[in-house]
Amino acid sequence: MTRQELISAAFAAREKAYTPYSHFKVGAALLAKDGRVFTGCNIENATFTPTNCAERTALFKAVSEGVTEFAMIAVVGSKEGERNTLVTSPCGVCRQALYEFCGPEMPVLMAKSEDDFVEMTLGELLPLGFGPANLG
Repeated sequence: MTRQELISAAFAAREKAYTPYSHFKVGAALLAKDGRVFTGCNIENATFTPTNCAERTALFKAVSEGVTEFAMIAVVGSKEGERNTLVTSPCGVCRQALYEFCGPEMPVLMAKSEDDFVEMTLGELLPLGFGPANLG
């Protein structure tokens, strides 16, 4: 799967976001090492704490299906009805959740469009991340 195809899948997932409070829609597409793609959107809640980000929605869907090895993730976000003008990066909680399964070398694509994106590793986004190796 190309980077552009993964970003396109994230844009499609963003359309399903439930954002009645912030009106900021985020989509994520997580590519498993076996080639499957798991998508997610942000899902808000009136009490805010139960809100779930797009990246964790995709990750939790994958893990619930028994998939725990990943190659790359794409993330897109913008205000409802607006065109992407900035990249949207995973929040700190999502960075930590991804680190649990993906480690520091996994590419993270943060896109304005299929052809305009920033690519960083998870380790660049979460330097000195804490993962399973820290407990052993």
